Amino acid sequence: MTKNRADRKYDDLRKNLKIDCKKCSGLCCVALYCTKTDGFPANKEAGTPCKHLNSDFSCKIHSRLADNNYKGCLAYDCFGAGQRTTQLYLPDGTWETNSEQKDKLFQVFMIVYQLHQMLWYLVEAFTLTSNELLRSTIDSLISENEQMLQQPMDHIAMLGLPEYRSNVNNVLKQISTGISANDTSSQINGLNYLGKNFKKANLDRKNFSMSLMIAANFSGCSLKNTNFLGADLRDANIKNADLSKSIFLTQMQINSAIGNSNTKIPINLTRPATWEK
Repeated sequence: MTKNRADRKYDDLRKNLKIDCKKCSGLCCVALYCTKTDGFPANKEAGTPCKHLNSDFSCKIHSRLADNNYKGCLAYDCFGAGQRTTQLYLPDGTWETNSEQKDKLFQVFMIVYQLHQMLWYLVEAFTLTSNELLRSTIDSLISENEQMLQQPMDHIAMLGLPEYRSNVNNVLKQISTGISANDTSSQINGLNYLGKNFKKANLDRKNFSMSLMIAANFSGCSLKNTNFLGADLRDANIKNADLSKSIFLTQMQINSAIGNSNTKIPINLTRPATWEK
């Protein structure tokens, strides 16, 4: 389906929410706290560089991450927060050459990550409704988000996001409710679907938001307008499944799931190179 002019309004913004590691300074490889439970072979303290990080901020074992059981690295996506933080606050250097500021830089990176994640959902929400009042609200939230991102580093490090996040969540809830409003079976009771077998089921318009779906089997499923907002899809089987029209999916969710060449995904997401052909 060809997008209309309104739906294309934030196409450029969405492009900026795609990761570009070459324009980053390895922030995720330093700032994040990594644990075995999140798919890493060993724990790593926040602020400590990964032992595989090169001096040019590339990864020494990038082509061998799967072989070395770095599932957490393969799944991770920063929504473009790494390059944005680097470009805004490190235009002439790196966190290494700004050692006195590095802790604050890492803090800013985490805040920018949260803001970019909310931008991702807001941009998609804008395309999912034709309600002009709701679109106006989304416009205002996106504008507010961009204004926060333009603040000086000392200011952005002190940002409090609970109220803004609550406003974003309210919009996303309205969008989700509108999409499933005509389907009385859209709400599935419970949030724990650990290892559940949905093989070849028609799950169109179901609401799986914030659900635990680790190792669930969606093989061959139809998932049109299915809501995956915040769902944990680690090791979920999505082989031969059609997620092309699913809503509120992120690259991290796709990266952490198990798909193949027959898996259909939304056009704004990228097929992982690690998926089997």
